[in-house]
Amino acid sequence: MIPSQREVEEAYERVKPYVHNTPVLKSSFLNEFLGAEIYFKCENFQRMGAFKMRGAVNAILQLSEAQKRAGVVTHSSGNFAQALSLAAKNLGVKAYIVMPKNAPQVKKEAVKGYGGIITESESTPIAREQEAERIQNETAATFIHPSNDKNVILGNATSALELLKTHQNLDYLFAPVGGGGLIAGASVAVKYFGKNCKTIGGEPFEVDDAFRSLQTGKIMSNKTTNTIADGLKTSLGDVNFPIIKNLVSDIIRVEETEIISAMKLIWERLKIVVEPSSAVALAALLRERQRFQNKKIGIIISGGNVDLKNLPF
Repeated sequence: MIPSQREVEEAYERVKPYVHNTPVLKSSFLNEFLGAEIYFKCENFQRMGAFKMRGAVNAILQLSEAQKRAGVVTHSSGNFAQALSLAAKNLGVKAYIVMPKNAPQVKKEAVKGYGGIITESESTPIAREQEAERIQNETAATFIHPSNDKNVILGNATSALELLKTHQNLDYLFAPVGGGGLIAGASVAVKYFGKNCKTIGGEPFEVDDAFRSLQTGKIMSNKTTNTIADGLKTSLGDVNFPIIKNLVSDIIRVEETEIISAMKLIWERLKIVVEPSSAVALAALLRERQRFQNKKIGIIISGGNVDLKNLPF
């Protein structure tokens, strides 16, 4: 159920040649403002602009030679579509990407630029899954889920591992929660490489399925997806939820206005481009700042793929 320490270490060595060891930034203003010592692990500087490159690379590298020859397939409207396309291109593997018709054109162009072979589908989850299954049957390509796949989770864990290697005494590690692949991986890294460190998730109230899933002990779904954090609209899965249930201490929900404020703070104070989903982790810390006074805190900035024509400020 929970990956072993050895599996995390092996994933780290496996992906290291193919991903950036992303920088860790600090802000004296934010430290003073929050009364804590904060370290931002900047996966917005990762190849293709998000942590998802790590999971995509690790998953492809775990395939057999026969599987690599047949290619890989996924369904995604954004970052994982780009990540799998670029990872596959680097490893000489075909990538078939199912994207909803209403996905932003800029994201489709990015996938094409990375060599992904796009098939458009209706925007419902069922339509995307059916199209991916059809491609699997026709091509024998291996399906790789964006977040509910053990090898993807292990790849994602390498981001938190890098942070904990250089900042071993963190009290908390914050990460945004969408499909669950990042926070599951981060919590596994914290379990083995943190020293009394706890994993905290940040999640929009508008898509709080992970918060409710932790409360009820079973996977819940969302009735609406009305959030600016477009990368966090997906639900947890049966592979990552048991990890989250065992290893994540808490999930803090945030309002849409809080996400925008946190995003603006990062842009202004760290001078970096981040997408709304990335700002949710800081928004969670800001919302309950009194609870984390005088603590050492890591925050994973999950990505920086933002539509510059559609900024919320």
